[in-house]
Amino acid sequence: MDFSDKRLSYEKGALHEEILPQEPFSMLKQWLNEAIEQNVPEPYAISLATCGSDNMPAVRTVLVREVTELGVVFYTNYLSHKGQDIEQNPHAEALFFWHDMQRQVRVRGVITKVDRAKTEAYFQKRPYESQVGAWVSQPQSGEVASREAMDEIFANLKQKFPEGDTVPTPEFWGGYEIAATEIEFWQGRANRLHDRLLYSRASTQDTWQIIRLLP
Repeated sequence: MDFSDKRLSYEKGALHEEILPQEPFSMLKQWLNEAIEQNVPEPYAISLATCGSDNMPAVRTVLVREVTELGVVFYTNYLSHKGQDIEQNPHAEALFFWHDMQRQVRVRGVITKVDRAKTEAYFQKRPYESQVGAWVSQPQSGEVASREAMDEIFANLKQKFPEGDTVPTPEFWGGYEIAATEIEFWQGRANRLHDRLLYSRASTQDTWQIIRLLP
């Protein structure tokens, strides 16, 4: 397949330094709210990139569940491939991409587990079958003999944890927070002269520097 003749001119917006706040999180929340208002499907979905000790980058889509004063929070299986990468190399990058708005945001930083009480509080907010489903993946990304075998495990777990009872939070499951050291806002522009504005800070500083990048 050859896509070399496919073209789309990005002309839906602009991004100027004078409209930016001094810190990036209010801007991120603004863009998320605008994506929600425009009915972008799952605007809180990110592509999460990690790299473990094998030096092979890996990327997958996960859902952000909170934007904090430090960065973004998501939940997953600690024993998954991404969990192993994070254990070996606690740095990650997340990418929000809203195609219809011709915008993206890159969040780069140091990643750590969230407080266990916070994980358990979020787990109990999940739908019942999602709670049970978390117990199926032991470990996530591990091999399973067949779809039928996986469905049987799920059915047995539903008997073990009946609906209406409290489903315990697995010890191997929980939240991570990417504490941002860089956040880049990208707005598509005509002629591929895109607006790219980067917030950057040292880990020991509270102030952010704003830099315009070439497209």
